[in-house]
Amino acid sequence: MVRLSIAIALIAALASCGGDKTSSQAAKASISTQGSSDNRVAKEVFGRVATSSSGRPQSFGGYARGCQAGAVQLPQTGPTWQAMRLSRNRNWAQPQTVDYIQDLSRFAATQSGWSGLYVGDMSQPRGGPMLTGHASHQTGLDADIWMLPPNRLNLSAAERESLSSISMRRASGAFVNSSWTPQHEAILKAAASDPRVARIFLFPGAKVEMCKNATGDRSWLRKIRPWWGHHYHFHVRLNCPAGTAGCEDQAPPPPGDGCAEAQGWVDRILNPPPPKPADPNATPTPRRGPLKISQLPGQCTSVINN
Repeated sequence: MVRLSIAIALIAALASCGGDKTSSQAAKASISTQGSSDNRVAKEVFGRVATSSSGRPQSFGGYARGCQAGAVQLPQTGPTWQAMRLSRNRNWAQPQTVDYIQDLSRFAATQSGWSGLYVGDMSQPRGGPMLTGHASHQTGLDADIWMLPPNRLNLSAAERESLSSISMRRASGAFVNSSWTPQHEAILKAAASDPRVARIFLFPGAKVEMCKNATGDRSWLRKIRPWWGHHYHFHVRLNCPAGTAGCEDQAPPPPGDGCAEAQGWVDRILNPPPPKPADPNATPTPRRGPLKISQLPGQCTSVINN
């Protein structure tokens, strides 16, 4: 009964920063590697560690239930990027994620009005659940990219705490607003075209706008998935590196460019379906508590104790 409860909780909790689920096969694999005795609240432990673990870089578990070993830090400032909100200490990731951000920022710097990228949350030094915010970003394979075009890359630490990104949405996310530009579309196309990328989460109106404007090869649109929020930033999720054991990819996106699905999201925003009547006989869903270390992949115990 205990293992069944853990399994149910795991499948329910495997979500992106919005909520995409991993495959059931990955969920079952994760259950087999759970720790057995450490009942500390995981976010209270992982959220307070200031440095990465030793050992070779590796991701363990899924994006919303995992950790990372051997993480590297995105430098706070580079030729074409700046890491934002430094006080959070979330500019850590697997090496391929750091390389990806640097590559994408160099492309962004070629766009009119953009000197590079402002980079939001990546992961904590050892991944794992965060004290606040995201459900995902736990394995060093997620990163948030601000929608705000950087006009300079010499922000002070204080400015990086106070400056805010800008929203791109209109009508609750059904449409883009006047701040949306062809440069945003070009950067998102480049971001999604990289073979390292599994998915990009973005508000539905932006996906529909890109579907209208895309010409030629449209295959990159498949990776851009509509999700609530994600109008101040877009969320990039990378695939597990080839040949790595213990890292759980989520199921690939459905076939096709996903444009009809995104339009369906927009239609429901503009014409919400009537709420379903409450079932008086429904069993209340028990409130789920915070993840314990014992519920993470077993390797995460070694990562945190390293």
